[in-house]
Amino acid sequence: MPKVPLAQIVTHCDKILRTAEIGDYDGAVNGLQMENSGHVTRIAATVDASLATVKLAIAAQADLLIVHHGLFWSKMQPLTGKKFELLQLLVENNLAIYSSHLPLDAHPRLGNNAQLAEALGLKNLKPFFFSHGQNIGLKTFAKISRAELAKRLERATGAKPKLLPGGKEACGRIGIVTGGAGGELKQAAAEGVDTFITGEGPHWTYALAEELGVNVFYAGHYATETFGVKALAAELAKKFRVPWEFLDHPTGL
Repeated sequence: MPKVPLAQIVTHCDKILRTAEIGDYDGAVNGLQMENSGHVTRIAATVDASLATVKLAIAAQADLLIVHHGLFWSKMQPLTGKKFELLQLLVENNLAIYSSHLPLDAHPRLGNNAQLAEALGLKNLKPFFFSHGQNIGLKTFAKISRAELAKRLERATGAKPKLLPGGKEACGRIGIVTGGAGGELKQAAAEGVDTFITGEGPHWTYALAEELGVNVFYAGHYATETFGVKALAAELAKKFRVPWEFLDHPTGL
């Protein structure tokens, strides 16, 4: 079985994702979050780094776990209880964690938005939705009915999307920002889209969608963000000739 230096994989990820250049939320820590003994023989990918997914990665005999939502989102907390259990499992099972949040969202080929757009059959994509110093989403012009777009979303994600039918039945200017961008609906509309695809959003966005005349599809925060980690892990597996698998741990949100 191939044995690849962890540092070599991390350097490659940081380079192609432009980890040091892409802005992000203060709590996000993009890049290598947990080391192992220094080598990788098997890669696992999942959306969230949690005690449950770490256990899945250990069961899969992975020594590198690629995630979108990493271990750190707030100030350092005491390493007790479940946090200690998670850390102990990582150390005892030689499992490294590499996390990429907005750098993975924004990637023009491997990113969540690019991969979802491809799955939906959308082309001629343009940068969209400025956030933390760069555009992280994509938009395009495509004449398609709301009903057809809903069907494509369900096929792509495996989950039926929630539609806020604030706009016309015929969609034309479609924007995509995976994850939890529903609260930024006004920004999306201001950037010229009549249909906004994201993962989830607050209750009050229903009325706002009607006021703005915009269709909104909430296709699931988890469901819209499985794409990037899969694409990145597949890219690494091909380049470094190591096996990989996706660990599905859906939240239903």
